[in-house]
Amino acid sequence: MTLSEASTRGAAAVGARGDRTALPPPLLCVDGVTLEYRAPGRVVRATQNVSFDIWEADRFILLGASGCGKSTLLKAVGGFVTPREGRILLEGKPVRGPGPDRVAVFQEFDQLPPWKTVRENVAFPLRISGRLGRKEASERAAHYLEKVGLTRFADAYPHTLSGGMKQRVAIARALAMEPRVLLMDEPFAALDALTRRRMQEELLALWEDVRFTLLFVTHSIEEALIVGNRIALLSPHPGRMRAEINSHAWGLHSGGSPDFQAAANRIHSLLFEDGDAHDGKDRQ
Repeated sequence: MTLSEASTRGAAAVGARGDRTALPPPLLCVDGVTLEYRAPGRVVRATQNVSFDIWEADRFILLGASGCGKSTLLKAVGGFVTPREGRILLEGKPVRGPGPDRVAVFQEFDQLPPWKTVRENVAFPLRISGRLGRKEASERAAHYLEKVGLTRFADAYPHTLSGGMKQRVAIARALAMEPRVLLMDEPFAALDALTRRRMQEELLALWEDVRFTLLFVTHSIEEALIVGNRIALLSPHPGRMRAEINSHAWGLHSGGSPDFQAAANRIHSLLFEDGDAHDGKDRQ
């Protein structure tokens, strides 16, 4: 099996979805985005001229080494960081700040208010945003808690849950908002290996059921191949688009195969060994 690669705005989408001309407009467009942030005594450039498109129901991965700007890029899509250059469009409209159409799940387990039950944690954003009343919010919370297998724990408090269970609550809370794009910033990185694998399985099962659009940050090559259908490879700091990979051929049961390992090795080479000559240009 061939590992299909392309520059960010061309053949990758074609390989995953057929003729590019038959595609609708992208749901999310990141166009030439350069991001900077202030550190003590200096300005740090996190990304340089990054571009990619995400279509409805994509599972799009931002993959790169620590410090390549992938989390900063996720925050920019969320509306929390304003690009120094370039633009981010959601359904053709500029992203100018946070909104309920983009909801994030982070790595930290303690992102749930401890004084609220599991059900209240999931329902709270629906109520505070004014999208649903108390009864309707509680009903939707119950619906998504069932999807993540936590119905029995609806009246429990976060301190009684394991790390994996807390992340499932956070995912249920995000999905309950029914965002246009679900943002996930290394959500399983702090979990043990077995729990991380189970969470990957559950996330993909949820995607099969709900077909949400996912933008997912990781520094794990194997996780990127398993979770994503498209992967953006970012070069070391500042992050630039090195290549885009079609990964729809891989899945939960690909891990031990020679083809999977060859794909992982090729991605590692692109990220760390091939140098800047490949940035945004690599094709196969």
